[in-house]
Amino acid sequence: MTPSNAQLLWMYQTMVEIRDYEETMAKVYLEGKLPPNVQKGLAFDIGAGPVPGEMHLAAGQEPVAVGVCAHLRIDDTVVGAHRPHHFAIAKGVPLNEMTAEMFGKDTGLGRGKGGHMHLFDPAHKFSCSGIVGASMPPACGAALAAKKRGTDAVAVAFFGEGATNQGAFHESMNLAALWKLPVIFVCEDNKYAISVEKSVSTSIEWNSDRAVAYGMPGIGVAENDAVAVFKAAATAVARARSGAGPTLIEVKTDRYLGHFQGDPETYRPKGETATLRKNDPIPRLGAQLRELGLLDDDADKALRKAARDRVAAAYDFARKSPYPKPEDALLHVFI
Repeated sequence: MTPSNAQLLWMYQTMVEIRDYEETMAKVYLEGKLPPNVQKGLAFDIGAGPVPGEMHLAAGQEPVAVGVCAHLRIDDTVVGAHRPHHFAIAKGVPLNEMTAEMFGKDTGLGRGKGGHMHLFDPAHKFSCSGIVGASMPPACGAALAAKKRGTDAVAVAFFGEGATNQGAFHESMNLAALWKLPVIFVCEDNKYAISVEKSVSTSIEWNSDRAVAYGMPGIGVAENDAVAVFKAAATAVARARSGAGPTLIEVKTDRYLGHFQGDPETYRPKGETATLRKNDPIPRLGAQLRELGLLDDDADKALRKAARDRVAAAYDFARKSPYPKPEDALLHVFI
């Protein structure tokens, strides 16, 4: 299945927005965390600044999010991992509330109590978790619920290649295949599980090859390309909606930033990131749109400005929003 012109433009615009969002967060996150703002004797204070705690950004991995989410509806479920912003944006989670959540503000998705690894938006059927491999069981649950209700809604579990060595991966794959659940498992293979290179942690090159052991199709996408992901996801989503069961997709993608912000990245070969950026998927898709007559310089500038404005407005909303009241600490905890 080839994406329509509207889908191509949506994927490009959404990737531009995701990239601007992540690069903005990379700057905002460091506010107050580096000398001379930190306490004497500390080189990096993870708890300081407007966005405390860890931060995992997805610049470079945008094709996985848009290529899959281009096929999804509002009633489809997406469960992300600890690097979740690109999935959330592609699924339509509101930027203002999502950003406020990362700032720990009362206007956030979880009233500021979850942070960036625990974004939860029932209206858009999106959630994520900081636990490695934890996206798959909830996605199976959502898929089972859709099947029990007799709808054709699907669920998608996104996870990194390191999660395929977790028990939850194998348990979820087995259960989904056994019950023919309408779930799509999407593995983002960015080559590193934190700092561990895939070749020293995983016995096979393609995790998608493992699908056959569970009686489901496995699709490997060798390029970090939105259209290639779109085509793979089209087959998987159609299979799930028809009641034929799950699919495992693995995409070779690129992580331009560290595992977390502040990561010294000493495990990466010198110059690796610069080399990866030469094959940036955003200008590559933009070039395809230009060849099709769907984009020119003026339209591109307008599109990018609109994305920057939306992102800037979200960060401004988060900064100006109030913090939760101390007495609200125990509210909504067990709901």
